Parts: sequence; C-alpha cells; structure tokens
Amino acid sequence: MTLQQEIVGNAMQMAVVSLQPGQTVYCEAGKFLFKTTNVTMETRLGGPSGGGGQQSQPGGSGSGGMGGLLRQAMGTAMQAGQRALAGESLAFQYFATQGGEGTVGFAGGLPGEMRALELDGTRAWFAEKDAFVAAESPVDFGIAFQGGRTGRSGGEGFVLEKFTGCGTVIIAGAGNFIDLNPADFGGRVEVDTGCVVAFEEGIRYGVQRVGGLNRQGVMNAAFGGEGLSLATLEGDGRVILQSLTIESLANALKKAQGGDKQGPTGGLFSTNAQ
Repeated sequence: MTLQQEIVGNAMQMAVVSLQPGQTVYCEAGKFLFKTTNVTMETRLGGPSGGGGQQSQPGGSGSGGMGGLLRQAMGTAMQAGQRALAGESLAFQYFATQGGEGTVGFAGGLPGEMRALELDGTRAWFAEKDAFVAAESPVDFGIAFQGGRTGRSGGEGFVLEKFTGCGTVIIAGAGNFIDLNPADFGGRVEVDTGCVVAFEEGIRYGVQRVGGLNRQGVMNAAFGGEGLSLATLEGDGRVILQSLTIESLANALKKAQGGDKQGPTGGLFSTNAQ
C-alpha cells in the first residue's frame, strides 16, 4: 500500500501524511508536528534496520524466546550506540491509525524544501546527517560512515544516513533543491561539501582539495569561501543538492547579531572552517 503524503508550504515546508489502517510511519524525534486523535504515537529507542522494520513490531511470533529477545536487545543497543556516535537522535516516534484514516504532519529543522523518495528495493539512498524526517515502517534506516581521508576531510560527508527496503522516505534540506545526474555533466560534478542532500546508491562520493599546492590553490582555499575541500559526485544516478548550507546560515545569523568574525574573506578565515 503506497503511503499517501503531500508536501505543502514554501519557505518552510511540511509533509502531511494520510495513514491507512495497517500502515505505520516513523520519524526522528523532534520532526513531529501534529496528528489526528485516532493516530497513536509510540517512542522507541530502536529504529527499523534489517528485515524491513520487522524487528520494530512488538509481540511478533518470530522472537525466538529468550535468545531472540537477547539478540533484539543487543541489536537495539548497537543501533543506539551507532546513532550516538554519529550525533543522531537516539529515539524514533512511531505512528499508526485506529478506526479509519488518520493524519499526521512532519517537518525538518531548517527553512527549506522537503522531498519524498520512493524506494523499490533495488537501490539504497544516502542522505546528509539530519536530513531524515519520516518513513514507512518497511524502510530500513541506518548510519553509513564515509571512512578514511574522504570522511575526515569532507566534514558533512563523514556521517551519512542510509535508507534501504521498499516504501516512502521523506527528507528535508535547507533552501531550494536541485536534482541532477552527474552522467549528464560528463560523469562528475564538484560541489560545496555542505550542499549535498542525498544521492542514490551507485553514485561515488569523494572529497578533493581545492586546487593544488600553488599560489592559486592557496588563494582558493584562503579566500574562496570553500575552505580546503570540495565534494565530488561521480556515476549515473540521482543527486539532490541544496542552495543553502548550514555554515552559510550560521555565518549570516552571527553577522546579524554583530558576532561575525569572518570578515569579507571567507575560506580558511571563517569561524566555522573545518
């Protein structure tokens, strides 16, 4: 059964979901807005992962006695530990309807757009940290660590949210979205590391230095506003970028409050430079 949802609004969008009997949708703590009285809400530490969210269904017949309960508890602890290490919320909120169709609303944490992605089980999606808003229970939520030099130098790219399974997942970003496929631009695009919202499995994500160790490279890094690194996206698949980065928003707020120490140079002289 397809999740019925509508994304409404302009500068600060929200998703209005119509739940049918038998459907369950979950969100990250803090993303819930409103619900009708026939929609139940339950907060759990464990999130759907592995098996299409089956482990999140209480009272299942496949628990396997004490051994199954122990494995489930260990899995929940591992999920919570992984999310804590990634700086994500530990809890999820689950919503189901009783006695007919119900309505529940969700929103992201920043002014910007939202997008509903339809997963068919063939390709996973990866998203920036904190992009997740809500999803159907058959969608599995996980954390992917972009390892090695790529992750450490990429800043925002080190921790990624990973979505697998079948169903609808709703994500949010800052500013406006643009959809593109690197294959339409010679197979590779380079973007500010803070502009990446989400991309399909099969897209290769990396980080490269801005210019070489020469005069122009130093000028780009010091005064170009991008710091030392750019994100690279290669391959054939969907990519979603955002027009507003969290760093630029933070700098604008600091400037408005008279606390901006960045000056006109940007780059390495930014107070938020990685």
